[in-house]
Order: sequence, then structure tokens, then C-alpha cells
Amino acid sequence: MTQVAEQPGSTAGRLGSVVLDCPDPLELAQFYSALLGLDVDENGDDDWRSLTGPGSSLGFSTLAFRRTEEYLPATWPGTDAQDLHLDLIVEDLSSGHATVVALGAEPLDPLDPPPADNARGWRIYADPAGHPFRICLE
Repeated sequence: MTQVAEQPGSTAGRLGSVVLDCPDPLELAQFYSALLGLDVDENGDDDWRSLTGPGSSLGFSTLAFRRTEEYLPATWPGTDAQDLHLDLIVEDLSSGHATVVALGAEPLDPLDPPPADNARGWRIYADPAGHPFRICLE
């Protein structure tokens, strides 16, 4: 592994976007728009959509969705490594569960439905394109 020299105050860049591959960018953008309370950018097209809103609410500038014809959803649990998942902070796991399921998320937790007093403090779901994400207590 290459070591990078420490230079206080210097960075290689800043995170501009997190991009999720999917078969239908508009569908997935609408799901995350409802989930996060952000707007779908109307400047997108059939192959690319993104959410707009204050960068501080996402922690980065853009959450975007890119059409990929060869897209294969992740499996959970499974032997395939998960490249990425999102952690969404909720105040209450039970109401968070109800909200994400009503929006079209699929529970992936082996305890379905998970107990209301989930000692882990998180639950696992798949978005409509199959990307895993968690709802977590702060």
C-alpha cells in the first residue's frame, strides 16, 4: 500500500457525489427523495437523476442515481461483499421501519419484523433497486 505524506491542511479533493447504480434512476431518486425529504433534480434524464438540497443534510453534495443495464442487486445476507450501504438516522426504529417499508423498502433483517427493542440499534433493508441500507438510532 502506498503511503501518502502528511501535509496539514491539504486534501486530494472533496466528496462531490455518492452515486448508486440502478436499473431505473427516476424510481430510485423518488424513493430516496421521500425517504430523505430532498427534491429530485429536474435536470436529470433517463440515465441519471440526483437529489438536491442543502449539502449539510446529506453530509456530501449530491446523492445521484445512474442507469446501469447490467445492474445486479446485492444479496443480504450473502457471501458477496457489499460495496456500499447507507446508514440513515431515525429517532425510533419502529416508526422508521413503518416509514421505509411504506415507501417500498424490503426488510432484509433475519428477524422480520425485528423486535421493537432492537438491542443492536439498527435494522437492514433493501431499496427498490436492491441496495442495502440501514436505519439506525443516533
